[in-house]
Amino acid sequence: MSNPSVRNLSPSSSAPISRSKSTLPLDQIQCPCNPSHQVLYHRSRNVNYYNRMKQKNGVSSGREVTAALVDVKLNNIVGNGISGVLFKWVNYGKGWKPRWFVLQDGVLSYYKLHGPDKIVVSQETEKGCKVIGEESLRIITSCRKPICHQSLTRRKPFGEVHLKVSSIRESKSDDKRFSIYTGTKMLHLRAETRDDKVAWIEALQAVKDMFPRIPNSELMVQVNNASVSTEKLRQQLMQEGVSELAIQDSEQIMRTEFLTMQKQMLLLRQKQYLLIETLRQLEAEKVDLENTVVNESQNKSNQGAYAMVKHDRSEGNTTDSDDDPERVDAAEEETDDDDHNFFDTREFLSSSSFKDNGSDVRASSFSSDDGLNTLGSEDDTDPQIKSVGNSFPYIKRRKKLPDPVEKEKGISLWSMIKDNIGKDLTKVCLPVYFNEPLSSLQKCFEDLEYSYLLDRANEWGKRGNSLMRILNVAAFAVSGYSSTEGRICKPFNPLLGETYEADFPDKGLHFFSEKVSHHPTIVACHCEGTGWKFWGDSNLKSKFWGRSIMLEPVGVLTLEFEDGEVFQWSKVTTSIYNLILGKLYCDHYGTMQIKGNREYSCKLKFKEQSIVDRNPHQVHGVVQDKNGKTAATLFGKWNESMQYVNGECSIKGKGQESLSEADLLWKKSKPPKFPTRYNLTRFAITLNELTPDLKEKLPPTDSRLRPDQRFLENGEYEMANSEKLRLEQRQRQFSGFA
Repeated sequence: MSNPSVRNLSPSSSAPISRSKSTLPLDQIQCPCNPSHQVLYHRSRNVNYYNRMKQKNGVSSGREVTAALVDVKLNNIVGNGISGVLFKWVNYGKGWKPRWFVLQDGVLSYYKLHGPDKIVVSQETEKGCKVIGEESLRIITSCRKPICHQSLTRRKPFGEVHLKVSSIRESKSDDKRFSIYTGTKMLHLRAETRDDKVAWIEALQAVKDMFPRIPNSELMVQVNNASVSTEKLRQQLMQEGVSELAIQDSEQIMRTEFLTMQKQMLLLRQKQYLLIETLRQLEAEKVDLENTVVNESQNKSNQGAYAMVKHDRSEGNTTDSDDDPERVDAAEEETDDDDHNFFDTREFLSSSSFKDNGSDVRASSFSSDDGLNTLGSEDDTDPQIKSVGNSFPYIKRRKKLPDPVEKEKGISLWSMIKDNIGKDLTKVCLPVYFNEPLSSLQKCFEDLEYSYLLDRANEWGKRGNSLMRILNVAAFAVSGYSSTEGRICKPFNPLLGETYEADFPDKGLHFFSEKVSHHPTIVACHCEGTGWKFWGDSNLKSKFWGRSIMLEPVGVLTLEFEDGEVFQWSKVTTSIYNLILGKLYCDHYGTMQIKGNREYSCKLKFKEQSIVDRNPHQVHGVVQDKNGKTAATLFGKWNESMQYVNGECSIKGKGQESLSEADLLWKKSKPPKFPTRYNLTRFAITLNELTPDLKEKLPPTDSRLRPDQRFLENGEYEMANSEKLRLEQRQRQFSGFA
């Protein structure tokens, strides 16, 4: 059958023509090596091989007609070979990458199209082959450079698949995808269009069918009429003059030994059959699992949130060679090893699951484009609760970071590790490429982005509603983690005695933090809001696990309201994954106990993300009174929102109707209009802002005056690196760790 996606590159013409237009008889198709040769060497070779295999397996010569008919179909489909672009699944870090595939002589080979090992594809190199896909034709016709003799010689493929020992499977969920299983490796492939996939499947299956395969039923057929002859033994013994009685005894011994050996062979054959069946089942399960994982990865990678993070990450990895597309591709080239790294997923709870129609619940977040003090709450609450924060003055703050002065140069993690082998890690200065233009002191203040939750909690307490107070406190404790999503860079480690002071009248906050210890690193902070005070200290214990690092916070956070009610809690464990290979991401997990000194306490469970978790970042919790009775149930995600329902409620198994009764406590604010590679939130972008008036009022120890951090924010990367090295060396000298 004719396929519009297949084109035949005729050796006598430079323009691709449709296969359906070829009018040459089967035995007069031109040889691609010499157009004057009116032979079909591909056909003769395949028929001879097919007939030899049939004769070897005892097939009658009458079936040679069938072999010839099969080969006629093969040549109509495959001809001298098939070539074209297919997308190959590499790993979770790289995803799908284009490769140039060539099907010839029963072998499917593939080559790289980018990087130092790329191949040159043109009408000369693909002469005589049938090309599948418009993208493949575009690549061939776009090559205008003259092809040297070396390019026309046989190229070394990056990988090969022998169809004789492979199986072909089509994807059930994607009409453009299929896979090839070799027995030891699974090759996941995707075509540009459905027609291209159909053409490839037809060609691959036609080539595979020319290799005969003995059915398992013939291999495992039982032989029940096996017998042994002792005639030769009798004749030999008679020639040696052995008596008749001895001959009969010898024959009996031989029969007995043969029967024993036959029983053992039957047992071994049964074991072999069971083993083959088990391997067949395991193969099918493995294929289904791999297809499921690839489906999940492809679906989740198409979501907007993931695409945004990936874009920001790629911006941070650009180099000076970005102007050359080929050099960029070479820099991003990967190995084709099936390195199954973890990939994070994004599947948010539908916002329609909660009351959001304006008459019931409004999102309480910094949702306005110009201000950061827009609040929202339930309409059935007291007007004093609704108006919390509305009296704060509006202060215009910056909405983006300064444009970088110079282009950032990427750095190889492997080369950095190699250069620092055997060195004291406490004396190794990491380049600013791994930093974001904020210090750990400013990160402490970033946890107070949603401080309006504490303002509301204070007002609820004034009204005598202690339950709503602790619910808002719990939402505040979770909200501090929302800014960590997609933040792959570490903050600057403050110098000993470094401070950060923030006066935000538009939020009703006055904040101060300081690094009070260098070994171990301890940061203390204090904040005063409207009717409440918040203070704490932070120290991290880290454990390096090779591909990940685990951070265990040590310290207690304390919140005190003006009426004397106090809440205390500690942060949960944070892990950063894929440090060496793959996409960096962080996860928070563990149990957070919010202990109150009066009526209520809260217990929040941060669920650890699994490898194939389709609903990550979940947080579940309960509020209990002094008697241990559940007063409310909380649920949500630390990177999205938190909701609650009164009383005890099991979230698992609940449908949309049950979730619609939930009330919204907190929702993450919108991302900034001008995103950066650091993935800073709107609030975080304002933390390092330095105006001329503010500069005159700050102490010299303030983080905003730190030169290396300021250089990094301005995009002066060389100056930032040299200044960071100078400051860290000076600190080691003064602290006694030089």
